[in-house]
Amino acid sequence: MKHVVSVSIGSSKRDHRVEFVFKDEKIIVERIGTDGDMQKAIEIISSLDGKVDAFGMGGIDLYLRAGNKKYIIKDAVQIKNAAKITPMVDGSGLKSSLERRLPSFINDNIMPLKGKKVFILTAVDRYGMAEGFHEMGCSLILGDIMIALGFNIPIYTLERLERIARIVAPLACKLPFNMLYPTGKTQNKGENLAGKYDKYFDSSDIIAGDFHYIRRFLPEDAKGKIIVTNTVTKEDVVWLKERNAGILVTSTPNLSGRSFGTNVIEALAVAILKKDPDEIKADDYFAVLDDLDFKPHIVYLKETKVS
Repeated sequence: MKHVVSVSIGSSKRDHRVEFVFKDEKIIVERIGTDGDMQKAIEIISSLDGKVDAFGMGGIDLYLRAGNKKYIIKDAVQIKNAAKITPMVDGSGLKSSLERRLPSFINDNIMPLKGKKVFILTAVDRYGMAEGFHEMGCSLILGDIMIALGFNIPIYTLERLERIARIVAPLACKLPFNMLYPTGKTQNKGENLAGKYDKYFDSSDIIAGDFHYIRRFLPEDAKGKIIVTNTVTKEDVVWLKERNAGILVTSTPNLSGRSFGTNVIEALAVAILKKDPDEIKADDYFAVLDDLDFKPHIVYLKETKVS
C-alpha cells in the first residue's frame, strides 16, 4: 500500500480522501487542511514523517518563479523542513511541466488559441502555464501586481513580469504568507472585491490561475468564459455555474468528486517512482501520469456534458 498526504494550510472544509488500486497496489491519497495554522501543519507532518510515502505541501508554494529565477517563500521553508524522512513536494515540478502542456490540450480539445486573450491572475505561481499560453500565440494579461499587491497595474509580457519580479519578489517572499495569499477560512470566501478588475475579466477569453484568487475576484457574470484552474470541489463547480462561467478545465483529473492540487499529484508520482524528487525529470512525471491515465479534466458548465 502507498499513502500520500497533502498537509495544507488551507481550509479544512476542503479536505478529501480517495482510495484506488494501481497495478494491484492500494493507494490512499488525502488532503488535511489546518485552517491557516502553520504550526499545526508542522505538527501533523512531524507526526506522520516516515509513516507515509510522500507529502504534498498544500496552500503554500516553496517558491515563486519568473523566467529562470526562483524566489524562496520564507514561511514555506519551516513547513518543508518538518519532513525529515518522507519526501515533500509543493507541486512546482508539475506546474512547470504538466501545466505548461495544458494550453496545447485546450487548443486541441476545446478551441484554437492563437490570438485569444488570457487573464492569468498570478503568473509567478503558474509560470509554466503562462509560458504555454504565450507559446500558443495568446495575448496575456498578467495580474500579479493587481491580485497580490492591490495596485491596478496589469502586466502584458513575461519579460516585464521577470523584470518586476526581480525587484518585488525578494521582498514579498519575506512577508507573512497570509498577506500574499488567502489561507484558512478566507479560502471559503467568494466575493467580487469592488469589481475594480472586471474590465480585465470581461475583455479576456480565458481566465486562468489559482482557484482561491478566482473565487475572490471573478465578476458576478463570468459571461461564458473558459476557466483554467485546479483544486476545485463539487461546490466550486456549482459556484462557477452560478457565475455563468462556460467551461472549466483543470490540469489534474477529477478523483471522487474533486480535482486535487498539483502538490498532491506530484507527491503521488514521487511515491510511485520511489525516487528523490530532485532526481525526477518532467518525462518521469508524464510517464507516471500516463500509466495512471490521469488527464486534464473538462467540465462544460452550461451543459450536462462532462469529459
